[in-house]
Amino acid sequence: MKIKLKIWRQSKDEAKGKMVDYNLDDVDDHMSFLEMLDVLNENLIKKGEDPVAFDHDCREGICGACSLVINGIPHGRQIPGITTCQLHMRKFKDGDTIYVEPWRAKAFPVIKDLVVDRSSFDRIIQAGGFISVNSGTAPTAETILIGKRLSDLAMDAAQCIGCGACVASCKNASASLFVAAKVSHLALLPQGQIEKKRRVQKMILQMQKEGFGSCTNLYECEAACPKQISVHFIAKMNREYLSAVISEPE
Repeated sequence: MKIKLKIWRQSKDEAKGKMVDYNLDDVDDHMSFLEMLDVLNENLIKKGEDPVAFDHDCREGICGACSLVINGIPHGRQIPGITTCQLHMRKFKDGDTIYVEPWRAKAFPVIKDLVVDRSSFDRIIQAGGFISVNSGTAPTAETILIGKRLSDLAMDAAQCIGCGACVASCKNASASLFVAAKVSHLALLPQGQIEKKRRVQKMILQMQKEGFGSCTNLYECEAACPKQISVHFIAKMNREYLSAVISEPE
């Protein structure tokens, strides 16, 4: 099938970017979206032109690297709970025009074209610090008993792959869902209790320093999340934060 692409091209962070038109005349509907971009880049290289820079790694919906806004929606979201690399061209029609842009957020500066710097997420994680566990040989599974409800909730939060779709979908560029998932994951488990009050304060402070906006409960983050993480974790993060600043202010 034939596809018309409008892709954001930007040579570097401080450069002025613009949408550039490309046409592909022989797109196989079995291709993934990233495979289609690979074909485009092969054509550009053959013409001696600069290929489109975009992030990717596992291409299995695990790493979250494939950060693209497709037709105004992070990861395209043709099917709930998928990343860009899991989006296939059969979800588009012959003759479609597809708009492809990078994540749009002050805290995610563009490196080149569709690639953004998401190291702000790394700094938030680093601010969270550590958990306390006994060193030595690996503990057996029954060493620390955890109720099924709590373990299920912790696993739901731990699914976050840090892709940043929640930020890209939010009108305020809030990272609340990402931070809430990381905070809740450890706050729900016995291993995370000792540092949990310090952790939530440090991570929220770092989130604010990075320039992310505030949450206004639009739920777009949950809708865009490829792991369908619930906004209920944001409420838990807020409760953890309030409890921490009252009982153990930094």
